[in-house]
Amino acid sequence: MVPDRLDTLPRHRRALIAAIDWTRLADPEARRLRELGFDEGVGVEVLHRASIGGGPIACRIGRMTVALRRAVAASIHVAPLAG
Repeated sequence: MVPDRLDTLPRHRRALIAAIDWTRLADPEARRLRELGFDEGVGVEVLHRASIGGGPIACRIGRMTVALRRAVAASIHVAPLAG
């Protein structure tokens, strides 16, 4: 079962972005996520988590690898890929 937030998604498990809680993000953070292509229905995969607790999460969206703060990743809700 896939967790419901990107910050708890297991490494190398693909999911779809189900929703983004834009109200939890500062305007610059929200704008940057949109510029990077984070939106509902987009595929995402966690590649790496910083070994230091609370550190950034590296994820793949499309063909890009993006590092996100955990608080930002917690605002992204995911759903399992069908299949």
